[in-house]
Amino acid sequence: MWPIYLLFNKFSGAKEKTVQRSGRSKLRLIRPLPFIQSPTHRFLSRSVSIQVQHINQLHSWDCGLACVAMVLRTIGFSNCTIGELEELCCTRSIWTVDLAYLLQKYSADFYYFTVTLGANPNFNVESFYKEQLPTDLLRVNMLFQKAREAGIDVECRSVSAEEISLLILSRNYIAIALVDQCKLSHSWLEDLYVSSFCSNKPGYTGHYVVICGYDSDTDTFEIRDPASSQFVIFFPYFFPTLHDMFELCNKTLKMFSREHERVSSRCLEEARKAFGTDEDLLLVNASVCSVFYYHINPVKSHKKQGVARMCLTLVLTSLVQIRLTEENPNNL
Repeated sequence: MWPIYLLFNKFSGAKEKTVQRSGRSKLRLIRPLPFIQSPTHRFLSRSVSIQVQHINQLHSWDCGLACVAMVLRTIGFSNCTIGELEELCCTRSIWTVDLAYLLQKYSADFYYFTVTLGANPNFNVESFYKEQLPTDLLRVNMLFQKAREAGIDVECRSVSAEEISLLILSRNYIAIALVDQCKLSHSWLEDLYVSSFCSNKPGYTGHYVVICGYDSDTDTFEIRDPASSQFVIFFPYFFPTLHDMFELCNKTLKMFSREHERVSSRCLEEARKAFGTDEDLLLVNASVCSVFYYHINPVKSHKKQGVARMCLTLVLTSLVQIRLTEENPNNL
């Protein structure tokens, strides 16, 4: 069912969004960009967390659809599913512009920011893009060309972490960000001694997350990662000592299956602005529902965490046994 306020906007205000200003052919939003409004810092909360229901991705390619489903549920589409979005999207090679078209189909109020208008041909050096990029170039560029006609306003500019934090602290916005998953994963490994792991820098891996909270005291963002409760973890092959391996296992158990994650501003910026992301950002207005969804302490699913911890423990135990076997083959 469509929320009442969206039905009202669809029939009463849809035309305003595509009004052309004199002397300009580009379709623009009537209201100014949220950055121009410059909210007064003293009136903002120091910490805000907007409740966004966590949704797990079902496959390796549908993290973007999971993020759109999370956002749509937040703004009122409580029954939205990944399967429903997959039918509307009609492709498994998901780009940010595909997500923008999905949000537009649901009349969501959003801004689309990127530093490249169209598919970036320079990404063909990354193995993540090599297979699909030649096929996607024409389709993605066509979607960008038709974006204005479809009522999607694309802003070619970079967005800073400070701007995102201020908008979230206003309780009016949440965001879908394209990140390098490998760089984002390093955030919970930074305080461990895993130099052998960090030295083997993997290539770019595109991934989408929802940014829905910020704490100014710790300078950390709260995110919803659709892959956070899946077993997608990179383990170093070599550990200086067995103790280091168990330390990593312990840390992994604590963060594994966490539906409400926090990452440092620096880490998120590195992941968001890595080569391959084009700094793509979908900023969604959630102010209509923020009164109903705003909260401080999110509720966690202990049952899911218990199953996840048990599975991870079994896998880690197997890894330890393999390592011990390699070190002492004569004990077999």
